[in-house]
Amino acid sequence: MIRVTLDSQNDADEWREMARLLCSHGIEPADVSWAAPGAMVDDLFGGETPPAEPGPRKLSVPKAFPDLLKRAICHSDPARFSLLYRLLWRLQKEPRLLSNPADTDTIELNGLIKSVSRDCHKMKAFVRFRDIGMEGARERFAAWFEPDHYIVELTAPFFMRRFASMDWAIYTPRRSVAWDGKQLVFGPGATRDSVPAEDAVEDQWKAYYVSIFNPARVKVNAMTSEMPKKYWKNLPEAALIPDLIAGAQARVTAMQAAGPSMPNPQTDKWREKRALEEETGLPPMEALNRQLAKCRDCPIGECATQVVKGEGPLDARLMIIGEQPGDQEDLRGRPFVGPAGQLLDKALDEAGIDRQQAYVTNAVKHFKYSMRGKRRQHQRPTADEIRRCRDWVRREVEIVQPQLILLLGATAAYSLLDTRKPMRDLRQSLWGYDAAQVAITVHPSYLLRLPEAEQAPAYEAFVEDLSRIPRLLDGLPPLSQKAKLSLPV
Repeated sequence: MIRVTLDSQNDADEWREMARLLCSHGIEPADVSWAAPGAMVDDLFGGETPPAEPGPRKLSVPKAFPDLLKRAICHSDPARFSLLYRLLWRLQKEPRLLSNPADTDTIELNGLIKSVSRDCHKMKAFVRFRDIGMEGARERFAAWFEPDHYIVELTAPFFMRRFASMDWAIYTPRRSVAWDGKQLVFGPGATRDSVPAEDAVEDQWKAYYVSIFNPARVKVNAMTSEMPKKYWKNLPEAALIPDLIAGAQARVTAMQAAGPSMPNPQTDKWREKRALEEETGLPPMEALNRQLAKCRDCPIGECATQVVKGEGPLDARLMIIGEQPGDQEDLRGRPFVGPAGQLLDKALDEAGIDRQQAYVTNAVKHFKYSMRGKRRQHQRPTADEIRRCRDWVRREVEIVQPQLILLLGATAAYSLLDTRKPMRDLRQSLWGYDAAQVAITVHPSYLLRLPEAEQAPAYEAFVEDLSRIPRLLDGLPPLSQKAKLSLPV
């Protein structure tokens, strides 16, 4: 029996490296015992150490597996490591295993992922920050939460974007995370007394909660299902709920007497977007693309042939974001396959960048055009249309989590960074978004529109901008054995 003790509870890269090593030697799941740090290990009969070098066996997995791994490994079930290795082992002979809804291992995997996704949802819904005073010119806040699983790393980017302008920390029994306006810092678990029991703005929050409480839709069983009582002790509004329920009928009568109000037409669309991971338990990017295909938030989606999704490895270190699809991209449903895409491929090759190792997408997901005779003429999207697509591309960034993002053109820069600075200023500097560095240059379609005499020097400057990318990536800390989804594990 080979004993494997991991250094982390939820490091997918660490687990993958060790699992790949064992599987390459043909070591069967029954011959491996997995243990997380701090776990009690039965050493009555000892255990063999894992091999030091990879074996001769070549491995491969479906595209979906690494993404499923990153979520399933965050579950708190100690048996998850063995389950994942068993799946990896079986996938070598059963490549369609993950598509079999009746397989017991697949059922168990989907159950882990669903539980982790639900825990992430609860954390985003029920974290309540409390004011802990000022430090310099920035407000500081702290929150306490008790998740069921190891999800702090999964949810931290959401809070970073949502509360980017303030310094905050979230403490949990297993893990903690803090944001200082520049970076996320993860640390060990903490105790409940790390966060004050109340603060000065709590009365304002309670007043707000009372104002949005809808007595006409009170369903006590549904409420306790969606907001289990175990979370109540950390929710300031929980003390108000019994009185609000008791007075619901009187408030309904008052609302009926006041007459109807007009609903917000954007509410259903917003809810539909935010239900990505709840609908079917699909991997996040697949769920995102299914919802994206239904998007009709602006007129562009009604006229285009199809949505143009991003493509490339879902754990790519480099993410390339263009402006919007063109005629050929709209017809084929793939980004950068028309004349601008061919010019980009040529420039990437000269700059030493392998496009197959990058995730490529657009800031706007449909082709906007006007008809000139029988020809569809590209039109620039409006600021409102860019903003309506902004959430899609930002969630792509959240899923891929690249180390470096390359923005092509002013539309991409406005979408991701909300800046209207001229391109001559944008391309001179490095920017930041989430934990990634951001470089900006012109869109290749700009080069195609230049007079012929200006194209050669502009193209050279474009290639020079792209040549910075490999150097920037070399200067970033490497991710441990970060396997591409389109390549063998």
